[in-house]
Amino acid sequence: MIKTFDKYFIRLFFKKILLLALIFFSLIFILTLFEEITFFSDSSNSKFHLPFMITLLNVPATLLEIFPFIVLISTQLFFVEIIKRKENELIKINRLDNFYLIRLLVLCSFLFGIIIITLYYPISSKLKFFYFDIKNIYSEDGKYLKHYSGNGLWIKDEIDDEIYIISASSDNKDKLLKNVFITKFDKNFNIIESISTKKADISLNEWIIENPIVFRDNKQIQLDKDIRLRSHFNFDKINKTFRDLNSLNLFELVRLKKENEVLGYSSQEVNLHFLRIISLPIYLSIMVIISAIIMLNIKRDKPYIFHVLLGILLSVVIYYINNIFNIFGLTDKIPVYLSVFFPIIFLSIVSTIGLVRINEK
Repeated sequence: MIKTFDKYFIRLFFKKILLLALIFFSLIFILTLFEEITFFSDSSNSKFHLPFMITLLNVPATLLEIFPFIVLISTQLFFVEIIKRKENELIKINRLDNFYLIRLLVLCSFLFGIIIITLYYPISSKLKFFYFDIKNIYSEDGKYLKHYSGNGLWIKDEIDDEIYIISASSDNKDKLLKNVFITKFDKNFNIIESISTKKADISLNEWIIENPIVFRDNKQIQLDKDIRLRSHFNFDKINKTFRDLNSLNLFELVRLKKENEVLGYSSQEVNLHFLRIISLPIYLSIMVIISAIIMLNIKRDKPYIFHVLLGILLSVVIYYINNIFNIFGLTDKIPVYLSVFFPIIFLSIVSTIGLVRINEK
């Protein structure tokens, strides 16, 4: 049976998490709102409430990215409060030690991470899906479509009143489209010409169509030189804006990975995102341990604001370390699973070293 002071500490811990989450939610909402107002200011069909509505749809997914640091700072505020009230002495009176309190908070953070994965993330991903769905309606790029199917990549583009329907298979590593067939229409959808090529370089917005065959006026023409074709799409835009992984739940991520394998498309980004989500409970637990070390291993003559600022600085450092390893994973410098778990293993080792003397405090 959970003791009365266990319940008190658990309630206080989650109270701090809720408080920090609400603060960050408000900050993200305000910053995102200005961006959405700017976006919709160019649309004559948008309504006044629309920027507020889609900002609310977008914020939960953004908040998910900073939950580890919310937990870290919340743990610091937890220790600040119990130390100021000398409630940590309650632990010693009951013949317990600092490890007891850390174990309690680690268990709470781990369960909190599971709740995020099973409840919060599916909801936030659905809201993110609605966010993109609504925003695409009002986007100037709404007439520029892209779609993956069992037959490969399909793109509809429009430039200078000419409409292009493009089908191809993609090569993620070399930034190429393969087996490309482009049909050009006028604005009334009358066919102007068709272009076929085995390879097209799409690294920039000006595509390079190599060794094209042009079909025009019932004639087939093999060109000796490359064609340059302007497009609203390039490799990065197709790769990044085709789908936002935060708008997919775990089951959809697994399905997307299988689809990519069928199409010969890279699943590294999908694997990275999936591993980051499922490793969240462990990540949150480590943040609690690091925060406890900061609060219990630093001399008491230091002001509490020093501890909190140190925690914020450490959060920034951890954030950039994670980003660096994520980039290594996405660029094949290291395996994707290692890019996710190496920072966790490193932080676990550092936490273990910091815990050695923590019971002396």
